[in-house]
Amino acid sequence: MTHADLEQVLAWRNHEEVRRYMYTQHEISLVEHTRWFERASQDPSRHLLVFESNAAPLGFINLHQIAPGGVADWGFYAAPDAPKGTGRQLGHAAIQYAFTQVGLHKLCGQALAYNERSIKFHLNHGFQQEGVLRDQHFDGQSYHDVVCFGLLAPEWQANN
Repeated sequence: MTHADLEQVLAWRNHEEVRRYMYTQHEISLVEHTRWFERASQDPSRHLLVFESNAAPLGFINLHQIAPGGVADWGFYAAPDAPKGTGRQLGHAAIQYAFTQVGLHKLCGQALAYNERSIKFHLNHGFQQEGVLRDQHFDGQSYHDVVCFGLLAPEWQANN
């Protein structure tokens, strides 16, 4: 991801169908987004990526190493108008990048419990459900459970 991608990634992130599944659900301003990018892009523990297919930008991936030994969280979303199947391709490419390019040992993900598509996505990509954080997220009106997932590099390599 570069400065040139900021407005496109922000438009995707602020789209109602993406934003409703995020911990931060307000519309993010360009100033706020730029500040985040400036900090995150200088952080060596982060990998900010734009997923492309046929030279068309179709999604965003954020890998964040959170512990020694190659343990990272990830977040991602496809462009709201991306062709069907983009999420699966984005996920495969991101996981491959995480384990082969970055050399991670474990990739961790979280999904709000009402985000059934993300839960199914993680399970379909080989992640194991590692727990549920009960009433972990408060959106300003309601509490929501957070489902936690993990995928180990050897598990990924055995199936790919």
